Amino acid sequence: MAPTLADIFVHASPNADALVIPEPLSADPSSIATALTYGDLKCTLLGFQTQLAAQGLQPGDVISSIFTNTLECVVAFLGTTLMRCVAAPLNPQLAQSELEFYLDDAQTKILLVPRGTSDDHPALKAAQAHAKCRVWEVYQNRTAPGGIAVVPHGGHGTPAAAVATDPLPTEFVHQPEPEDIALLLHTSGTTGRPKAVPLTHANLTRSMHNIIGTYKLGPADRTYLVMPLFHVHGLVAGLLATLASSGRAVVPSKFSASRFWADVVAQGCTWYTAVPTIHQILLRHPSPATGQHRLRFIRSCSSALAPVIHQQLEDTYGVPVLEAYAMTEAAHQMTSNPLPPQPRKAGTVGLGFGVDVGIFDESGLQLDTGLEGEICVRGPNVTHGYLNNPTANAVSFHDGGWFRTGDQGRQDTDGYLAVTGRIKELINRGGEKISPVEVDDILLRHPQVTDAVTFGVPDEIYGQEVHAAVIPKADADGQVTEASVKDFCRQSLAAFKVPKKVYIVDDFPRTATGKVQRRVVAQHFLNISAKAQP
Repeated sequence: MAPTLADIFVHASPNADALVIPEPLSADPSSIATALTYGDLKCTLLGFQTQLAAQGLQPGDVISSIFTNTLECVVAFLGTTLMRCVAAPLNPQLAQSELEFYLDDAQTKILLVPRGTSDDHPALKAAQAHAKCRVWEVYQNRTAPGGIAVVPHGGHGTPAAAVATDPLPTEFVHQPEPEDIALLLHTSGTTGRPKAVPLTHANLTRSMHNIIGTYKLGPADRTYLVMPLFHVHGLVAGLLATLASSGRAVVPSKFSASRFWADVVAQGCTWYTAVPTIHQILLRHPSPATGQHRLRFIRSCSSALAPVIHQQLEDTYGVPVLEAYAMTEAAHQMTSNPLPPQPRKAGTVGLGFGVDVGIFDESGLQLDTGLEGEICVRGPNVTHGYLNNPTANAVSFHDGGWFRTGDQGRQDTDGYLAVTGRIKELINRGGEKISPVEVDDILLRHPQVTDAVTFGVPDEIYGQEVHAAVIPKADADGQVTEASVKDFCRQSLAAFKVPKKVYIVDDFPRTATGKVQRRVVAQHFLNISAKAQP
């Protein structure tokens, strides 16, 4: 039988360290230890499952959650998916309207939140709007089964349907099967409507083992996990691949450049994976003990890494920097530059590992080496299709199981892939994929705006930034300002989606037929900005 995530606990020694939290998670004296062995982690997951088992959940039911990188986040994901339910982690920074859509689209049965989440939190309001969604708090408590409490939001007393004196089961409530959906994530699309990507245990475990094989991960490896666990990058590459290799994941609650290297050195970390934005921040805070770290490689993914930054990282830290290429639809990794002694090529995203990579023309024909076209991939890690979205599925897959990434690129004679552009119009801000159509939709709801267009522009730190141009209504009388438009956006959009720059204009550049092309608009306003520079 194909593997499932339950195999993590079959292969690892129960006495080996699985998770380390390098700072206290709370001031609560009942908090459990910040270092968990694989045996401890399984016990905690069993306690979590015991408390949810009485809630009438069925295999395939969706459990959403809003956590930052904490033990509760890890337990919510693994505990859910290892009882044959579907884990749907969400970004806590999303606006209420966004959360309402995700909860409704996923048909979420339970929303898990941190202890003490206020009633006016956007996620709580979103859950109230979705009447069938119950809200439960998850938090550490020594007296609860497995050291983890699961109680109704605002509830007190005994954790759900369990008491600490009851013996825990020795196995998971329901043993998962390879084709069970384990994870449901939404990815932005150029239509503006986010698409739900279901990933099975088989998809995830294949991606995990592809990553393990790429970087030769093993029990001696320790990763410093700075990517959020509600994204596929941090969850699959940072956490799951580490656990599947019986290694150790060091999980700070948030990324901090000032403490990064102290933790990496103290914990003996051997690698980390991050977006280029984080690498650039770290270059501005280089390690005072560069020669003391035990890193054997640095991984970069989710956004293009400039060759100059690649070289600076290698020069500063003295280890190979391996750029990878990934998508949610492929359960994260598709290609990566390999470890030495194989060559790594700056400006490319490397080779396919356990994944077929091809370049196709618009008609669906595969192109020869060196020719530029759409990057397509196939393999056991690739989703079988978007959830309840036959239109997207019809245009996203070629015959033969090839998934169309929407990115443009070419392969050299050695098979190394270079991503040369985006066919899709998504804005990639530091690894966060933003649909310009989604932002357009919010801008056009402004009562004094008659037209709007959103576009990405190059940014030194984030790779791309969100800019927008709006045309006020004729009777607006100067009331539409950059500040007022941003304030309006903040009411409905997560902070990272709010345009950094808003141009108030009379019209946009248009084609002869009156159409607006984002790349043309972007270049137009970039030129205006450049001329305005002193």
